[in-house]
Amino acid sequence: MIVVTAAGGATGTAVVRALLARGERVRAVVPSRKPRPELDALGAEVVVGDLTGDLSGALAGADALYVIWPNFDPGEATGTPAVLTAAARAGVPRLVYHSVLRPQARAMPHHAAKDVVEEALDGAVGGTGARWRVLQPCAYAGNLDGAATAAVATGELPSPWGLAQAQSFVDLRDVAEAAAVLLTEDGLDSGTFEAVGPEALTAPDVAALLTERAGRPVTAVDVRAEDDGTYAGRCRTTMFDWYRAHGFTGSPRVLTALLGRPPRRFAAHLADRIPPGR
Repeated sequence: MIVVTAAGGATGTAVVRALLARGERVRAVVPSRKPRPELDALGAEVVVGDLTGDLSGALAGADALYVIWPNFDPGEATGTPAVLTAAARAGVPRLVYHSVLRPQARAMPHHAAKDVVEEALDGAVGGTGARWRVLQPCAYAGNLDGAATAAVATGELPSPWGLAQAQSFVDLRDVAEAAAVLLTEDGLDSGTFEAVGPEALTAPDVAALLTERAGRPVTAVDVRAEDDGTYAGRCRTTMFDWYRAHGFTGSPRVLTALLGRPPRRFAAHLADRIPPGR
Protein backbone atom coordinates (compact mmCIF):
# COMPACT_ATOMS: atom_id res chain seq x y z
CA MET A 1 0.00 0.00 0.00
CA ILE A 2 1.30 3.44 -0.97
CA VAL A 3 -0.09 6.51 0.79
CA VAL A 4 -0.26 9.89 -0.99
CA THR A 5 -1.07 13.07 0.94
CA ALA A 6 -2.84 16.13 -0.47
CA ALA A 7 -4.18 13.64 -3.00
CA GLY A 8 -7.13 15.78 -4.06
CA GLY A 9 -4.90 18.38 -5.71
CA ALA A 10 -3.54 18.25 -9.23
CA THR A 11 -0.17 16.81 -8.21
CA GLY A 12 -1.60 14.27 -5.78
CA THR A 13 -4.18 13.03 -8.26
CA ALA A 14 -1.53 12.68 -10.96
CA VAL A 15 0.70 10.65 -8.63
CA VAL A 16 -2.23 8.42 -7.62
CA ARG A 17 -3.01 7.83 -11.31
CA ALA A 18 0.62 6.96 -12.11
CA LEU A 19 0.82 4.49 -9.23
CA LEU A 20 -2.44 2.78 -10.10
CA ALA A 21 -1.25 2.45 -13.70
CA ARG A 22 1.65 0.42 -12.29
CA GLY A 23 -0.76 -1.88 -10.49
CA GLU A 24 -0.04 -0.47 -7.02
CA ARG A 25 -2.60 -0.19 -4.24
CA VAL A 26 -3.01 3.45 -3.28
CA ARG A 27 -4.50 5.22 -0.28
CA ALA A 28 -5.30 8.83 -1.14
CA VAL A 29 -5.34 11.18 1.86
CA VAL A 30 -7.62 14.22 1.48
CA PRO A 31 -8.44 16.97 4.00
CA SER A 32 -12.25 16.79 3.96
CA ARG A 33 -15.19 14.55 3.13
CA LYS A 34 -16.28 16.48 0.06
CA PRO A 35 -16.82 14.26 -3.02
CA ARG A 36 -13.69 13.22 -4.89
CA PRO A 37 -15.12 11.75 -8.11
CA GLU A 38 -11.80 11.71 -9.96
CA LEU A 39 -10.04 9.74 -7.22
CA ASP A 40 -13.05 7.42 -6.87
CA ALA A 41 -13.05 6.81 -10.61
CA LEU A 42 -9.38 5.92 -10.52
CA GLY A 43 -10.04 3.26 -7.90
CA ALA A 44 -7.97 4.66 -5.05
CA GLU A 45 -8.87 4.14 -1.42
CA VAL A 46 -9.81 7.66 -0.31
CA VAL A 47 -9.42 8.54 3.39
CA VAL A 48 -9.80 11.82 5.27
CA GLY A 49 -6.71 12.87 7.20
CA ASP A 50 -5.48 16.05 8.87
CA LEU A 51 -1.79 16.57 8.10
CA THR A 52 -1.41 18.44 11.38
CA GLY A 53 -3.17 15.71 13.38
CA ASP A 54 -3.11 11.96 13.91
CA LEU A 55 -2.40 10.11 10.64
CA SER A 56 -1.95 6.67 12.19
CA GLY A 57 -5.07 5.31 10.49
CA ALA A 58 -4.01 6.56 7.08
CA LEU A 59 -0.50 5.16 7.53
CA ALA A 60 -1.55 1.71 8.74
CA GLY A 61 0.05 -1.02 6.64
CA ALA A 62 1.79 1.43 4.32
CA ASP A 63 4.84 0.34 2.34
CA ALA A 64 5.65 3.87 1.19
CA LEU A 65 4.48 7.46 1.74
CA TYR A 66 4.52 10.33 -0.73
CA VAL A 67 4.32 13.61 1.18
CA ILE A 68 2.85 16.55 -0.70
CA TRP A 69 2.17 19.57 1.46
CA PRO A 70 -0.57 21.96 0.26
CA ASN A 71 0.86 24.62 -2.02
CA PHE A 72 1.87 27.98 -0.51
CA ASP A 73 0.87 26.86 3.00
CA PRO A 74 2.81 28.50 5.86
CA GLY A 75 2.80 25.32 7.95
CA GLU A 76 5.03 23.28 5.63
CA ALA A 77 8.38 23.86 7.35
CA THR A 78 7.15 22.42 10.65
CA GLY A 79 4.27 20.23 9.49
CA THR A 80 6.08 18.09 6.93
CA PRO A 81 8.92 16.98 9.26
CA ALA A 82 6.25 16.03 11.81
CA VAL A 83 4.44 13.88 9.23
CA LEU A 84 7.68 12.23 8.12
CA THR A 85 8.70 11.54 11.72
CA ALA A 86 5.30 10.05 12.52
CA ALA A 87 5.44 7.85 9.43
CA ALA A 88 8.96 6.64 10.20
CA ARG A 89 8.01 5.80 13.78
CA ALA A 90 4.90 4.01 12.52
CA GLY A 91 7.14 1.69 10.53
CA VAL A 92 6.63 3.05 7.00
CA PRO A 93 9.90 1.99 5.35
CA ARG A 94 10.03 4.35 2.35
CA LEU A 95 9.36 8.08 2.57
CA VAL A 96 9.36 10.34 -0.49
CA TYR A 97 9.04 14.11 -0.21
CA HIS A 98 7.67 16.34 -2.97
CA SER A 99 9.98 19.36 -2.87
CA VAL A 100 10.92 21.90 -5.55
CA LEU A 101 13.83 22.62 -7.85
CA ARG A 102 16.46 24.71 -6.00
CA PRO A 103 14.83 24.92 -2.57
CA GLN A 104 17.96 26.72 -1.38
CA ALA A 105 16.73 29.85 -3.21
CA ARG A 106 15.33 31.03 0.11
CA ALA A 107 14.26 34.46 -1.13
CA MET A 108 11.07 32.60 -2.09
CA PRO A 109 9.27 31.67 1.16
CA HIS A 110 7.84 28.40 -0.14
CA HIS A 111 11.31 27.35 -1.34
CA ALA A 112 12.76 28.21 2.06
CA ALA A 113 10.13 26.01 3.73
CA LYS A 114 11.00 23.06 1.50
CA ASP A 115 14.71 23.59 2.14
CA VAL A 116 14.04 23.36 5.88
CA VAL A 117 12.14 20.10 5.34
CA GLU A 118 14.96 18.58 3.30
CA GLU A 119 17.43 19.59 6.01
CA ALA A 120 15.26 17.80 8.59
CA LEU A 121 14.97 14.51 6.68
CA ASP A 122 17.81 12.61 8.35
CA GLY A 123 16.59 13.61 11.77
CA ALA A 124 13.02 12.65 10.95
CA VAL A 125 13.92 9.08 10.08
CA GLY A 126 16.94 8.63 12.35
CA GLY A 127 16.97 5.33 14.23
CA THR A 128 13.74 4.08 12.68
CA GLY A 129 14.95 2.03 9.74
CA ALA A 130 13.01 4.20 7.29
CA ARG A 131 14.71 5.59 4.18
CA TRP A 132 13.97 8.85 2.39
CA ARG A 133 14.02 10.18 -1.18
CA VAL A 134 13.26 13.66 -2.57
CA LEU A 135 11.73 14.78 -5.87
CA GLN A 136 12.45 18.37 -6.93
CA PRO A 137 10.19 19.46 -9.81
CA CYS A 138 10.61 22.57 -11.90
CA ALA A 139 7.58 24.75 -12.73
CA TYR A 140 4.76 22.77 -14.33
CA ALA A 141 3.83 23.29 -17.95
CA GLY A 142 0.23 23.12 -16.78
CA ASN A 143 0.69 26.33 -14.78
CA LEU A 144 0.22 28.14 -18.09
CA ASP A 145 -2.87 26.25 -19.26
CA GLY A 146 -5.39 28.95 -18.36
CA ALA A 147 -3.27 31.79 -19.70
CA ALA A 148 -2.45 29.85 -22.87
CA THR A 149 -6.09 29.12 -23.64
CA ALA A 150 -7.02 32.76 -23.09
CA ALA A 151 -4.05 33.92 -25.17
CA VAL A 152 -5.30 32.04 -28.22
CA ALA A 153 -8.50 34.10 -28.00
CA THR A 154 -6.96 37.48 -27.09
CA GLY A 155 -3.63 37.26 -28.92
CA GLU A 156 -1.72 38.18 -25.73
CA LEU A 157 0.08 35.92 -23.27
CA PRO A 158 0.63 37.74 -19.96
CA SER A 159 3.99 36.92 -18.36
CA PRO A 160 4.50 37.83 -14.69
CA TRP A 161 8.10 36.58 -14.93
CA GLY A 162 9.00 39.07 -17.65
CA LEU A 163 10.13 38.49 -21.22
CA ALA A 164 13.86 37.82 -20.96
CA GLN A 165 14.39 34.89 -18.60
CA ALA A 166 13.51 31.26 -19.31
CA GLN A 167 11.87 28.38 -17.45
CA SER A 168 12.29 24.63 -18.00
CA PHE A 169 8.62 23.73 -17.77
CA VAL A 170 7.95 20.09 -16.88
CA ASP A 171 4.81 18.11 -17.69
CA LEU A 172 2.98 17.00 -14.55
CA ARG A 173 2.51 13.54 -16.03
CA ASP A 174 6.29 13.14 -16.12
CA VAL A 175 6.59 14.39 -12.55
CA ALA A 176 3.98 11.87 -11.43
CA GLU A 177 5.71 9.04 -13.27
CA ALA A 178 9.01 9.98 -11.64
CA ALA A 179 7.31 10.01 -8.24
CA ALA A 180 5.99 6.51 -8.92
CA VAL A 181 9.53 5.36 -9.70
CA LEU A 182 10.82 6.76 -6.41
CA LEU A 183 7.96 5.14 -4.52
CA THR A 184 8.33 1.68 -6.01
CA GLU A 185 11.88 1.02 -7.19
CA ASP A 186 14.99 0.05 -5.19
CA GLY A 187 18.45 1.61 -5.22
CA LEU A 188 17.37 5.24 -4.83
CA ASP A 189 17.55 5.83 -1.07
CA SER A 190 18.93 9.14 0.25
CA GLY A 191 18.74 10.52 -3.28
CA THR A 192 17.55 13.96 -4.37
CA PHE A 193 16.18 13.92 -7.91
CA GLU A 194 15.45 16.93 -10.13
CA ALA A 195 12.41 16.78 -12.42
CA VAL A 196 13.07 19.32 -15.15
CA GLY A 197 11.62 19.76 -18.63
CA PRO A 198 13.79 19.35 -21.75
CA GLU A 199 13.94 22.96 -22.94
CA ALA A 200 14.42 26.45 -21.52
CA LEU A 201 11.62 28.71 -22.74
CA THR A 202 11.07 32.43 -22.36
CA ALA A 203 7.55 33.86 -22.49
CA PRO A 204 8.09 34.91 -26.13
CA ASP A 205 9.16 31.32 -26.87
CA VAL A 206 5.92 30.05 -25.34
CA ALA A 207 3.96 32.62 -27.36
CA ALA A 208 5.67 31.39 -30.53
CA LEU A 209 4.71 27.79 -29.75
CA LEU A 210 1.12 28.92 -29.16
CA THR A 211 1.15 30.79 -32.46
CA GLU A 212 2.35 27.67 -34.25
CA ARG A 213 -0.18 25.42 -32.55
CA ALA A 214 -3.24 27.68 -32.81
CA GLY A 215 -2.48 29.13 -36.23
CA ARG A 216 -3.00 32.69 -35.05
CA PRO A 217 -0.52 35.25 -33.69
CA VAL A 218 0.14 35.34 -29.94
CA THR A 219 2.46 37.89 -28.35
CA ALA A 220 3.95 37.72 -24.85
CA VAL A 221 3.16 40.76 -22.72
CA ASP A 222 5.06 41.74 -19.57
CA VAL A 223 2.85 42.07 -16.48
CA ARG A 224 3.53 42.31 -12.75
CA ALA A 225 2.12 39.91 -10.17
CA GLU A 226 0.19 41.64 -7.39
CA ASP A 227 0.65 40.81 -3.71
CA ASP A 228 -2.75 40.41 -2.03
CA GLY A 229 -1.26 40.58 1.46
CA THR A 230 -1.54 36.86 2.20
CA TYR A 231 1.29 34.36 2.68
CA ALA A 232 0.34 32.75 -0.63
CA GLY A 233 0.37 36.16 -2.31
CA ARG A 234 3.84 36.89 -0.97
CA CYS A 235 5.03 33.49 -2.20
CA ARG A 236 3.71 34.19 -5.69
CA THR A 237 5.14 37.70 -6.00
CA THR A 238 8.58 36.78 -4.66
CA MET A 239 8.57 33.70 -6.92
CA PHE A 240 7.84 35.71 -10.05
CA ASP A 241 10.37 38.37 -9.03
CA TRP A 242 12.96 35.60 -8.73
CA TYR A 243 12.01 34.14 -12.11
CA ARG A 244 12.13 37.63 -13.63
CA ALA A 245 15.68 38.14 -12.35
CA HIS A 246 17.14 34.65 -12.69
CA GLY A 247 14.77 32.41 -14.65
CA PHE A 248 14.01 28.89 -13.42
CA THR A 249 15.87 26.35 -15.50
CA GLY A 250 17.73 23.11 -14.99
CA SER A 251 18.95 19.94 -16.64
CA PRO A 252 16.53 17.23 -17.84
CA ARG A 253 19.09 14.43 -17.53
CA VAL A 254 18.00 13.19 -14.09
CA LEU A 255 14.35 13.04 -15.12
CA THR A 256 15.32 11.31 -18.37
CA ALA A 257 17.12 8.64 -16.34
CA LEU A 258 14.15 8.14 -14.01
CA LEU A 259 11.66 7.88 -16.87
CA GLY A 260 13.87 5.87 -19.22
CA ARG A 261 12.95 8.34 -21.98
CA PRO A 262 13.16 12.10 -22.65
CA PRO A 263 10.61 14.24 -20.80
CA ARG A 264 7.72 15.68 -22.80
CA ARG A 265 8.41 18.91 -24.65
CA PHE A 266 6.16 21.92 -24.13
CA ALA A 267 4.71 21.57 -27.63
CA ALA A 268 3.52 18.07 -26.72
CA HIS A 269 1.81 19.49 -23.66
CA LEU A 270 0.08 22.13 -25.78
CA ALA A 271 -1.00 19.52 -28.32
CA ASP A 272 -3.13 17.86 -25.64
CA ARG A 273 -4.83 21.13 -24.66
CA ILE A 274 -4.98 23.60 -27.54
CA PRO A 275 -6.90 22.69 -30.72
CA PRO A 276 -4.74 22.92 -33.83
CA GLY A 277 -5.19 25.93 -36.09
CA ARG A 278 -6.20 25.64 -39.68
